[in-house]
Amino acid sequence: MSTSPRRTLSELKSSERFDRPGVREAYELTRLRFELAETVRLRREQLGWSQAELGRRAGMPQSSIARFEHGGTEPTLPTLERIAEALGLVLRVRMETPTEQEPDSSAA
Repeated sequence: MSTSPRRTLSELKSSERFDRPGVREAYELTRLRFELAETVRLRREQLGWSQAELGRRAGMPQSSIARFEHGGTEPTLPTLERIAEALGLVLRVRMETPTEQEPDSSAA
């Protein structure tokens, strides 16, 4: 077991390790998956629904909702559309150049 201190996300992002090939991309993919799952879970809870209820309304098993909410799966766009529609949300996917992206809130 390592005795090195744990780093915060801000410290990791500013470290040389974050600039290694593939690290930044892996972080962004993980961040996006977490944000999508968190949005779904929060909306589902706001509506007072169980995972089973959301699954029923989206036409998929409860286990699929659970895996998605816990980061165990990477859903396709059609699956995300079904979940969003069931939750009364609009799914928007966009691609931007880096200069169009919102500023990194951790840089402040």
